Amino acid sequence: MPLSFDPDTIRMPKGHFIGGRYVDGKDGLPMRRPSDALAFANCPIADADLVDEAVSVAKRALRESGWSTRRPRERTNAMHRWADLIEAEGETLARLEAVSSTRPISQLIQGDVAVTAEQIRFFAEFADKEGSDLVPTGDDSLGMIMTEPYGVVGAITPWNFPLSMAGWKLGPALAAGNAIVLKPSEMTPFSTLYVAELAVRAGIPAGLINIVLGDGQTTGNAMTGHPDIAKISFTGSTAAGSTIMANIARTGVKPMTLELGGKSPQIVFADADLTLTANAIANSILINAGQACVAGSRVIVEESVMEPLVTSLLARMAAITPGPTWDETSDYSPVISERQIGRIDAIVRAARGAGAECLAGGKYLDRKGYFYAPTLLSNVGPDSPAVVEEIFGPVLTLQTFTDEEEALALADHPIYGLAAGLFTRDLSRAIRLTRRLQAGTVWVNRYSRSRDHILPTGGYKQSGIGKDLGCEAYQANRKSKSVLINI
Repeated sequence: MPLSFDPDTIRMPKGHFIGGRYVDGKDGLPMRRPSDALAFANCPIADADLVDEAVSVAKRALRESGWSTRRPRERTNAMHRWADLIEAEGETLARLEAVSSTRPISQLIQGDVAVTAEQIRFFAEFADKEGSDLVPTGDDSLGMIMTEPYGVVGAITPWNFPLSMAGWKLGPALAAGNAIVLKPSEMTPFSTLYVAELAVRAGIPAGLINIVLGDGQTTGNAMTGHPDIAKISFTGSTAAGSTIMANIARTGVKPMTLELGGKSPQIVFADADLTLTANAIANSILINAGQACVAGSRVIVEESVMEPLVTSLLARMAAITPGPTWDETSDYSPVISERQIGRIDAIVRAARGAGAECLAGGKYLDRKGYFYAPTLLSNVGPDSPAVVEEIFGPVLTLQTFTDEEEALALADHPIYGLAAGLFTRDLSRAIRLTRRLQAGTVWVNRYSRSRDHILPTGGYKQSGIGKDLGCEAYQANRKSKSVLINI
């Protein structure tokens, strides 16, 4: 089946999705397609009143549908029907996302759509399998830890993987018995809107999922500060996460899950399989043009194998096929916006000004849209802007080491601790360093998530609070109550 399509033929959902229907919104933010920089739509901005309406609808739907109190298997079955529809409508979802985002159509069909359906199914199965616990107390009493939904939860998702990030938030919230108000990125809202529409078609009561569009300053602040939103889940930058925490603190106290920025190291020892290693490192920065919070942007390589590793990385970087996201032959993404590509270039130029040597890239690609060449920088010190700052683009830095302690010192970042990679054939070394690396996820002889959704993701330091995915994500959408009964 041909996957390529004409983006001008795609009809985009219009407005917010509240109470199971689309709600008109005033045109707000102009949107441009990253692949050709052409204006194609406007994203409305939900103000505080519209956010309040969405929250009220969610509360009413939760109460009238009995979603949180019905038999748990009913929630499970409804969510499985939803996952079936996501797969059945995969081509439509992929096209909606490819038009406005940085995700190539072939990767969406093979990856993001299928992964999102899997995530919904994964969390659906928690509904009738995770519950309250009996705990040991004295012989004259019965102790229990009961769990129950929060009620209405709020979620904010980023622009880099819009569809699968929506699955991260919607799946556990719904399975745990909550209603949800979700704000997708104002740059990539369309696939999320359609996923919400599919939920209603699958039999999930209208109003349990509400999608409000807008920016962080207006819509995001109204959500995170809303008194009837009981819990917040956010994926995005550390700076935005700090703003959300401050806004919550100004308006009260509520639990939150924050998956934030990263500047992740990949440590390569001389005994590593260099072919496997080069492929893993290249994929980690070439997929989505490095626009991923876990991008392994800092390569820390044992000095003796620096040269062959660099040769392999340069070959992989030269083999890319950049092109519009709606062309099935494209395998290299554009950058999301003119502002973001300018920021990437500014950091690269600053690093070069500080002494970095550019082995590849370091420039815009000469084509329509926001494309930046895969970039490899060597001779970078620990204070280089390219080493310190989260670039969120296709830029790798190279540093060398001679022993484990030096490698660990270079890997440690003063701010971030989201993920790390480790390449070695020495099992003892792998276990030893995994214990010492300051990161919420460590990959050994690979650098990517798998489709084992049981593995949670989240960061150390300023890379976040709490976990997405895994049973931790489900549990984070329920609150606990201690009960002690005298016998």
